[in-house]
Amino acid sequence: MGVTVTGWIEATPDRLAALRAAAAEHVRLTRAEPGCLRFEMREDPDRQGRFLLDEEFTDAAAFAAHRARKEGTAWELAAAGLPREIEIAGLPE
Repeated sequence: MGVTVTGWIEATPDRLAALRAAAAEHVRLTRAEPGCLRFEMREDPDRQGRFLLDEEFTDAAAFAAHRARKEGTAWELAAAGLPREIEIAGLPE
């Protein structure tokens, strides 16, 4: 097992449109990254504005590359400071 990420991020009403607009490109770019085994993100049908995350990367280096790649992207800017609950497993201690 590599590095897994599960959880959610929730857009405030004033930022929901920007987050939705950035989501598809973020998913496309992430799935194309070397070391990305799985990247699922979908809006929770029961809670508008909450995006559910389920990700897996081959190892810590692939996950670090993912984080570096998304710096300054529309997704990162739209998601900055939003409420979230994220669990990351598989990183060295």
